[in-house]
This record gives sequence, structure tokens and C-alpha cells, in this order.
Amino acid sequence: MEFTPQQLAQYSGADTSKPIYVAIKGRVFNVTTGITFYGPGGSYAMFAGKDATRALAKMSKNEEDISPSMEGLTEKEIGILDDWEKKFEAKYPVVGRVVS
Repeated sequence: MEFTPQQLAQYSGADTSKPIYVAIKGRVFNVTTGITFYGPGGSYAMFAGKDATRALAKMSKNEEDISPSMEGLTEKEIGILDDWEKKFEAKYPVVGRVVS
């Protein structure tokens, strides 16, 4: 499936009838099984329904870092992002892609 950022935002966990999605590098993962982390009140809830690429690379929970942009990331940050992506691939199914 293809999602616009606006469509992805509908999968933030606010609507309990829908799954929770988080995108990394434009790939959308169904993280519903991790609801304690990504659901409302969870420690990573700010990433739900968004592309968290930059924030994960920078190990940041700051709103301004929750973005698909990889511009200006260091080699170390890209390595961290790759590690996050591998963890997500091992744990959560890919359900689509974010398109602009």
C-alpha cells in the first residue's frame, strides 16, 4: 500500500479500531504488537503515524526531528538508523510505503 503523510497520520493509535504504523526511510511498519511502546502514552508514541527516520537516527524524541529527512546525518547516525531498521524488519511486518 502507498500512504501519503496525511494518510499515515491516521494510524497513530488515536483510533483504536486501526493498527499503529511507523515509517522508517519511507517503509511503513505495522507496530501494533508494540502498542505499549507506540500506543497512546507509550514511550515512543510520538513516532506513531509518522516517518521517524531522522529522530531514530539522532536518537531523539524532539518533535522537530520526527521527519523523513536524512539530510545532514552523520555516518554514525546513518549506522544507528540502519540498526533501527533491522530491528523493525525482524519484529514488525512492512505494510507499505510513504509517498509524497
